[in-house]
Amino acid sequence: MYRVLLIEDDPMVQEVNRQMIEQVDGFTVVGLAGNGEEGLRLIRELQPDIAMIDIYMPQLDGLETVKQIRAQGYAVDLIAITAASDIETVRRILQNGAFDYIVKPFKFERLKQALENYRAFRQSLAEKESLTQAELDALRQTPKQPAVSTAELPKGLNEVTLEKVIAYLRQHRFPVSAEEVAEGVGIARVTARRYLEYLEKSGNVMLDVQYGGVGRPVNRYQLKRT
Repeated sequence: MYRVLLIEDDPMVQEVNRQMIEQVDGFTVVGLAGNGEEGLRLIRELQPDIAMIDIYMPQLDGLETVKQIRAQGYAVDLIAITAASDIETVRRILQNGAFDYIVKPFKFERLKQALENYRAFRQSLAEKESLTQAELDALRQTPKQPAVSTAELPKGLNEVTLEKVIAYLRQHRFPVSAEEVAEGVGIARVTARRYLEYLEKSGNVMLDVQYGGVGRPVNRYQLKRT
């Protein structure tokens, strides 16, 4: 089991995140901290594998906490879960070695993906004493963005919205419906369907038709992984 410490000042968010983390096989929450100072103390006492940390917190914010974690040499991996999405904050957190960066609000699938990636990473490292360049590249590899030329876009579609649809699909390992994409991106369902149909016809998305017991079948879409 990988041991997780949650550093989050909102008790309700703490509990929601705790429940989501413990739905993922192989992970358990061993401690909860309401601010950075408490988080540093629990890292010393509990020695977790991962600290999941918010940025906006009282007493000691997430960025300063991350800097102190690294300065004090704690062997803990970091995943940021925060509403902070400005470039400077993201850059500084990643510079301090965060394994992943999840922007609130997020769906369970995105958190699950981060934890499963972490588990695969740790397991790969545990299997060998050294790694080849190819193995290192495979560990750090992320899904490539489909190559879509804006010159090919049908009338009424635009590059900015297309990028948002692709980014949403990339966050989900399982097929999603046009309705879910519309809600996640903030566009109309009919608009989401047009982008998804374009991506499917251009070979970037796989179509999965799911049949239920009642009503029409539901088209679900999944980004092809390269």
